[in-house]
Amino acid sequence: MPRKDWTPEQVKLAFHLYCQLPYGRLHRSNPEIIALANLMGRSANSVAMKLCNLASLDPAITASGRKGLTGASKLDRAIWDEFHADWEGLVLESSRIKAELEQTSGDTTETESASEELIDDFTGETRSQIVQQRIKQSFFRRAVLSSYHHRCCVTGLSEPRLLIASHIVPWSQDKTNRLNPSNGLCLSALYDRAFDQGLMTFDEDWRVVLSAQLKQPEPAMQRFFQAVEGQKIVMPERFSPDPGLMQQHRDQIFVGGG
Repeated sequence: MPRKDWTPEQVKLAFHLYCQLPYGRLHRSNPEIIALANLMGRSANSVAMKLCNLASLDPAITASGRKGLTGASKLDRAIWDEFHADWEGLVLESSRIKAELEQTSGDTTETESASEELIDDFTGETRSQIVQQRIKQSFFRRAVLSSYHHRCCVTGLSEPRLLIASHIVPWSQDKTNRLNPSNGLCLSALYDRAFDQGLMTFDEDWRVVLSAQLKQPEPAMQRFFQAVEGQKIVMPERFSPDPGLMQQHRDQIFVGGG
């Protein structure tokens, strides 16, 4: 049986999934890989191999000594570059392609509810805008948390209900990098809030830097913040945080000695 060439749409779906899975789960028995393979009419082994091909293009993976597979094609590289140039556009396009395949196969579920209709009426937002927002937020969260193995990069906390995919440069300030996983850190809720409010940041060596407000001689400050001052974060498996974006955080958001 002749091998089926990968289409650009299929590679986009593969990369979209690659971003959201830990490196150690890029195997043919992964249920998400099996589901995507069935949707595209390919074997799970074929999809798993494609994800490993994509991993070979990931500098964070290759820098760690792992190589993935070495069969990345020109199309794979083109899609990799296309995503990095327009994360938001490609995430939405991949979601649309997947939805169309699900509709064709009859594998659809009704996700909208009466409560969403009330939101439409109350906020003036269209249902499409709400769905798109959820798609984008879900992608960013999964991509960031999977890169950090679902652990806070400061404390190692792994309770999912307390983990936040924190934007280094806020969502509202940089549309280009809204969904870029390298604009994210996995932080527990307390540290996410402190980081978002500019009460803490990270230096060029990715060590915790505290504002003067968090250096007050209070037991809680000492326990939760001063105890980790100068500590280096645990770096992610993929999508290393962007040094330039962190510099922006230090320059524009961190309150320093305030």
